[in-house]
Amino acid sequence: MGAVIFGTDQGTAGALLAALLEDAGQPVEGFSVVPSSVAGIIPKVQDTLIKIESWNQEKGLDHIYLFYSMQTSAASYQPHTVHLLPMDKEWLLTLKAQPWPSRSIPLFTMEWGSLFSSLIREYLFVSLFRAFAESLASENASRLASMQGAEKNIEEMLAELNSSFHQRRQMSITEELLDIVVGFEALQEKK
Repeated sequence: MGAVIFGTDQGTAGALLAALLEDAGQPVEGFSVVPSSVAGIIPKVQDTLIKIESWNQEKGLDHIYLFYSMQTSAASYQPHTVHLLPMDKEWLLTLKAQPWPSRSIPLFTMEWGSLFSSLIREYLFVSLFRAFAESLASENASRLASMQGAEKNIEEMLAELNSSFHQRRQMSITEELLDIVVGFEALQEKK
């Protein structure tokens, strides 16, 4: 099997991406809606890790890609892609070449293969957690920007309506005063 495309995105945008990928001939094996709160992220990540493990056992995966929305500012986001598996060898070599940030070098006592597997599982967990958290933050930022835009439109509409109301009220008062003045003048002419 080729690649597994997995997306964590806000409803319509994610569904659109899945449809576009399938139209391009790339089957989409998984799609997950963003949890409604931060508390829902860990269960989603755990479910996703179980799906990835079952896809790997059932289909013998070559590649796993993750697509999600990453927040770029307080009110905007952009699509982001992570090539989850296989691990990028250049990235691993770059990490290996970096100097250790402290004087004490970490030691490990467990077997290297088990340690590496555990580290990969943690990497997948953190990558998925970040994807869900970024998608949730992007979705909430987008909603907040929409609500702020709507609030601004409401305030502008209220200002226009208040101005129109005051103009009409002033015109009505002016008309009533003119009617009183004309009536008064008419009474004065009769006398």
